[in-house]
Amino acid sequence: MATVKKDDVFSTAAFDPSKFSESFRDFAEKGATQSKEAFAKLKTATEEAGKTVEATVQNAQAGSVEIGLKAIDVLRTNAESSLAHMEALLRVKSVAELFELQTAFIRKQAEVTVEQAKSIQETTKKVAEKLAKPAKDAAEKAMASFKA
Repeated sequence: MATVKKDDVFSTAAFDPSKFSESFRDFAEKGATQSKEAFAKLKTATEEAGKTVEATVQNAQAGSVEIGLKAIDVLRTNAESSLAHMEALLRVKSVAELFELQTAFIRKQAEVTVEQAKSIQETTKKVAEKLAKPAKDAAEKAMASFKA
């Protein structure tokens, strides 16, 4: 008859502490390496984000100056045109001449206003594109890094 061997319940023969500490050390080293890599990536991303914000702020400042100068030019042109019209009105000799002069002025102002609006719109569009470029480039770079 075969005898059944019963191991001692408190026996530690199946547990080798040296293997456990070795695998724990490997696990800890891998975790530390991964943490260092993640920190390096985070640091790089933060620096790039800072550069993006700085470029965006510089573009916004330059763009607002450009739009402001365009608006000042529009105001100056309109003021000069209005003053010239007022001087012309002072030299009017008849009611018919007044109506003719006023009609011509209104027609010219409407045309100038349309051109000024187009000019400001083009400038604003250009500024918006410049403003969005750093963020767009950063987003494309980030997406490329995710794909890699």
